Amino acid sequence: MDLLRTLVDKGLRREPPTRDEALAVLATSDDDLLDVVAAAGKVRRHWFGRRVKLNYLVNLKSGLCPEDCSYCSQRLGSKADILKYTWLKPEEAAAAAGAGVAGGAKRVCLVASGRGPTERDVDRVSKTIAAIKEQHGEVEVCACLGLLSDGQAERLREAGADAYNHNLNTSEATYGEITTTHTYADRVATVRHARSAGLSACSGLIAGMGESDEDLVDVVFSLRALDPDSVPVNFLIPFEGTPLAKEWNLTPQRCLRILAMVRFVCPDVEVRLAGGREVHLRSMQPLALHLANSIFLGDYLTSEGQAGKADLDMISDAGFEVEGAGERTLPEHRADVAAAAGSGCGGHGGAEHGGCGPCGTEAATGDGAAAGVDSTADPAPRGAAVPGPPRTDLVAVRRRGAGTELPPNA
Repeated sequence: MDLLRTLVDKGLRREPPTRDEALAVLATSDDDLLDVVAAAGKVRRHWFGRRVKLNYLVNLKSGLCPEDCSYCSQRLGSKADILKYTWLKPEEAAAAAGAGVAGGAKRVCLVASGRGPTERDVDRVSKTIAAIKEQHGEVEVCACLGLLSDGQAERLREAGADAYNHNLNTSEATYGEITTTHTYADRVATVRHARSAGLSACSGLIAGMGESDEDLVDVVFSLRALDPDSVPVNFLIPFEGTPLAKEWNLTPQRCLRILAMVRFVCPDVEVRLAGGREVHLRSMQPLALHLANSIFLGDYLTSEGQAGKADLDMISDAGFEVEGAGERTLPEHRADVAAAAGSGCGGHGGAEHGGCGPCGTEAATGDGAAAGVDSTADPAPRGAAVPGPPRTDLVAVRRRGAGTELPPNA
């Protein structure tokens, strides 16, 4: 297929596709799906080999959020039956992080519900970062605390944070339909704050909220313009008790096409397979490793993930290997730029390798993600699977970790 040859050539040169080419990837048929995965896989292997970076979420504060993000089980007015608790103590968070590190996680993502941190919250998180680094000196720490005020990103960097996550989630044109308590511009500003403070920027999307192909391409091109070191791709988890509870728009094939499009648009960036992968990719998760070079290990914020041992077996069985603590994540040219700017990221491997870089949705900005076509979009392409009835049986609300006697799932 001429399109795929063109996209591979561009990806190897770090040249972005055109918008029409990105849209064409999303419009490919299921008959061509393996060709699409193979083509995007060439780009992934060129820049990242067969390494898979493991990331682990620690939910520092769960539920009771004043924001109204429609996808989130922690939102204002949510009726979702999730764990709710206030800030974990530094030693509790460090113990939770240790479960992920023991499972092979190279990065720990510290997430807290809310609009954004107060100065006292930044103090709390700074102490938590210190506690984690004291026990696990090699681990990267990414904070995800919402909208940042002036000086807060700098304080987190001084406290030892390597990265900051704040997802754009969807296109600017449709953002107001998903959230009304803050704006798309607010999110862009926070990503820029993090970068300017020397933190590795992590920002991604949530697919499956009723958006069109054009919306998906818009948000991915906006992410490329922001140039984060990592892009988490989340697939909406339609929690009962949230406005998007009935949005079951995804098929495994659709998810793979979205991941391929992201890889072509962001060829040399860490693409993370994030929230909702188990729900929507199901038995096709191993194919996604040919597109994404990073995943979350175990549980998410308010939903249970695949068992950590199953994740490790999946990586091994698919012919990939877990990225080690001493290996650089990003290609040398990106890591060198990050080092020159004073920001973390290449994966660790020491200061000479550039520091650090990434985070995700259910993963790290609320809950879940998924991709779908709205009612005004074009009909499904020839050969595409038609979504079946809602699969609410696939959603497992998190019962492990804080507030329970059960350990985190790592």
